[in-house]
Amino acid sequence: MTIQDEKPVFTVSQLNRKVKQLLELHLPLIWVSGEISNLAQPSSGHWYFSLKDDSAQIRCAMFRQANSRLRWQPQSGKQVLVRGRVSIYEGRGEYQLIVEHMEDAGTGALQRAYEALKLKLLQEGLFADEHKQELPLFPQHIGVITSPTGAAIHDILTVLQRRYPIAEVTVVPSMVQGEGAAATLLDGLNKAERFGRFDLLIIGRGGGSLEDLWAFNDEALARAIFACRIPIISAVGHEVDFTICDFVADIRAPTPSASAEIATPDLIEWQQTLDTWYGQLLQQMRNRLLQFQQQLAYLQRRLRHPGEQLKAQAMRLQKAQAALRHSFSQHINTQQKQLTHLQHRLQQQHPQHRIQLLQRQTKQWLAQLHQLIRHQLFRKKQALSAQCQLLDAVSPLAVLGRGYSIVTNQDGSIVQSANQINVGDKVYTQLATGGFDSQITALKTEQNNN
Repeated sequence: MTIQDEKPVFTVSQLNRKVKQLLELHLPLIWVSGEISNLAQPSSGHWYFSLKDDSAQIRCAMFRQANSRLRWQPQSGKQVLVRGRVSIYEGRGEYQLIVEHMEDAGTGALQRAYEALKLKLLQEGLFADEHKQELPLFPQHIGVITSPTGAAIHDILTVLQRRYPIAEVTVVPSMVQGEGAAATLLDGLNKAERFGRFDLLIIGRGGGSLEDLWAFNDEALARAIFACRIPIISAVGHEVDFTICDFVADIRAPTPSASAEIATPDLIEWQQTLDTWYGQLLQQMRNRLLQFQQQLAYLQRRLRHPGEQLKAQAMRLQKAQAALRHSFSQHINTQQKQLTHLQHRLQQQHPQHRIQLLQRQTKQWLAQLHQLIRHQLFRKKQALSAQCQLLDAVSPLAVLGRGYSIVTNQDGSIVQSANQINVGDKVYTQLATGGFDSQITALKTEQNNN
């Protein structure tokens, strides 16, 4: 018997494959933090590196499909946070981490803090549209809270000078990056609100990394923007950059230059619009004047001498009189016809006429009643005759008429048997015509006959 017969024996490939299956089954996607070491980026597009800390390291691989989604370039010595799954390279039997996502360790913490604050303020309603203020159409005094030496203020002033040079612009100097920047921005916002002369505020800076823009993710600054009574435009970074200030401000501008365009109207466009309106108004005035002139000429042609007007009025009066007479005559004829009709109806409703009509109806009804009575009497006689014939057929008198008689004792009971009477009893015998009394002297019963 060999060893193989007693226990299962793995080959090296089978063992590595089994270990790989166990690792991938029991260690799904996990997060690992560490420092990048020995980063290699061959022409295949895949990245190979080690992730280490003070006392250990692990081999890592980040394939081209995953690393193509990164917006930054990792370097050896960079502290990172990666998400991946533990596996094993079967060819060498080395276990490794297959990385699917990578973040700068510092940026990742900032990003999570940013998302947490964003969710908190969203749930409190600081981003709700109903709290947004409308911007003034023609602001007279604009305050810009930013660095006085940055590119953002230059872009804003250039656009304002081109679009709306009549507006007064005041720069409220503030730090926009680094430690203490959020406090200076908040202080600048409070000063601008206390100043009390601004119609509109712009707060912002140029683009940068998440760390560069972090001052605009300050919670105290966001709450101050929300509570500010002056409309605020947030212009932080580039179009792809979003900060907490962007969400809580009344309007978010994708760039500082765009904030100046949003804040002001274009005077050239307004001048063109006013010119168009002026031309339209002038043309309407000309049309109205021409219309009034035509109406005046028409009224002048209609204006006549008073004598002609009197003659015309007299002719209209004569026509009206003739029409009135004709109408009155027609009215009289109509009334006469109605009177004739009413007289005829009155005659029809006269009591004497009604009495004569009712008398005729009464005679007709009496004749019908007599005829009905005679008919009913005839029918009743026929019925009575039939009942009499039927009664005669079943009457005892008919039986008596055939020679039979009816014997009753003294109490009126019919004697049907000799057993009902005794010798000496008095009985009455009913014949077909009349009857007689008798006394029993002898009895013949059925028993005696036997």
